[in-house]
Amino acid sequence: MSNTRRHVLSHPLVNARLSQLRQTNTNSKDFREGIHDISLILGIEASRDLEEETFEGQTPVSPFTGTTIKPKVGLTPILRAGLGMTDALLSLFPTAAVYHLGLYREKVSLQPVEYYSKLPPVPPIDTCFILDPLVATGGTACAALAMIIDWGVPISKIKLLAVLGSEEGLNHVHAEYPELEIWVAAVDPTLTPDGLISPGLGDTGDRLSNTIRV
Repeated sequence: MSNTRRHVLSHPLVNARLSQLRQTNTNSKDFREGIHDISLILGIEASRDLEEETFEGQTPVSPFTGTTIKPKVGLTPILRAGLGMTDALLSLFPTAAVYHLGLYREKVSLQPVEYYSKLPPVPPIDTCFILDPLVATGGTACAALAMIIDWGVPISKIKLLAVLGSEEGLNHVHAEYPELEIWVAAVDPTLTPDGLISPGLGDTGDRLSNTIRV
């Protein structure tokens, strides 16, 4: 996929952090911290074009003209792995509303299944960041996007943030939503028959929660 709506981070710190996350022997504490750190950088980069408004203030020395972020930002982590990205984004947007979407991928069909959503009747936000650490097949991300668009947030005001995506999955999302802005730390070329990114990170939800079955 070649388009100006997909942004892949290219930064030595991100590459080093992601390499640590990939390793099987990385413990849950370090895994959580790595997801947090990469998510923070994703959030900073993805918010470059947010509209600002000015105000007049006073420093100890003189008056100044300051700025604040104008749009009301909402965060939509896809449960449960998306929770690992939420705190990093809240550190950037402390007053952001958080709307959890419960989606899981059925193991045989690899299709997304919704199990939780409590979106208010009318969206009280201007911009929505969907947080999904892994975009494998792209099905879960597309399902979340459909829910947010149906809720009333236009695609031009939605950004998808992911730590890692497969080429196939990102192509799928782009085909369904060509106007979507995607921010991803890295892209892996391969998707296994079981729908896993390769080399990937493994099951991000299990690794974040330390619930890996041995």
